[in-house]
Amino acid sequence: MADGSIKKMGEVTRRTLATPALADRTILLVDDDPANIQHVREGLASQGYRFREAHDGTEALRSLREVRPDLIIMDVEMPRLGGVEVCRIIKANGGEGGFGFIPVILVTARQAAGKVEGLELGADDYLVKPFDMLELSARVKSMLRLKALQDAVVEKNRELDKANKELAQKREELLALTRVDALTGLYNRRYFEERLTEEFVRSTRYRSPLSLVMMDIDHFKKLNDTYGHPFGDEVLRQVARTIKGKLREVDFVARYGGEEMIALLPETGPKEALGACERVREAIASLQLEHRAPDGSRQPVRCTASLGVASVPAKSLPVMEELLRVADTCLYAAKAAGRNCVRQYQEESPG
Repeated sequence: MADGSIKKMGEVTRRTLATPALADRTILLVDDDPANIQHVREGLASQGYRFREAHDGTEALRSLREVRPDLIIMDVEMPRLGGVEVCRIIKANGGEGGFGFIPVILVTARQAAGKVEGLELGADDYLVKPFDMLELSARVKSMLRLKALQDAVVEKNRELDKANKELAQKREELLALTRVDALTGLYNRRYFEERLTEEFVRSTRYRSPLSLVMMDIDHFKKLNDTYGHPFGDEVLRQVARTIKGKLREVDFVARYGGEEMIALLPETGPKEALGACERVREAIASLQLEHRAPDGSRQPVRCTASLGVASVPAKSLPVMEELLRVADTCLYAAKAAGRNCVRQYQEESPG
């Protein structure tokens, strides 16, 4: 086949794909005179359209609620509810929640009426009786192409909106992955430090209470060495779930490193923070852990944690680094006191 013929076939194919199929489209004919409706049906019958009929504006609106036609050809002057009023109702409810875009061709017998006047009434096109059927057919095709292209635009916008929502969701999921510790499901240290900075600045600005808790699983290395790392990982997961379960939704819990967890308690003063720490400590000590040996035997394992907590505002803790330092110091004090306990920073009273 010659190159010219191939090129010509490609152009024909592109034109075919770009031209929306107009056959099998639904046209609503609205006229109080059945003879006029029959005249239009017969004139357009060869095009393969489907027709629905209504004999006044009220019937037209009822038909619109039952089925969404692709085009409305409607007489202006009808009993009860005229074509102009129906057209205005259709255009006023043209959003996706209403009728959507439906082109309207208004038809009138008034010879003096002009096209501009008709278009100003809200119609998409306007014809004066008696009209040439070939002209009507051409205008119907033009309106149906407009409808098909508008529907395609709406569908593409809907697909784009869906794709954007999916993309935003994937972005959130990806962002969450960069913020979350894979083993425990808690936030990671980097994201915790970002939030700590934000919360400390807010606490300083508004003089609102903020407490920081540092927690460490007691003798965790011994657990790993005795029962193996898979069991140690399970201990970390259960302790993480326990901590989150005993704190509020607004509290921020992270894995700080190894077996060390850290929690940020907004709007929480020293007394409330100490109570929260005791609840967490008791819940961890009550965990029913069990190690299964390769031979099938089972052994209960006890797990405890030590906690250190510090709160601001405090004159001796003017910067975030000091808050972290004293909470860590309190954690080591809890370990030195025999573990499985809480130690809280107490600001010294002046003089």
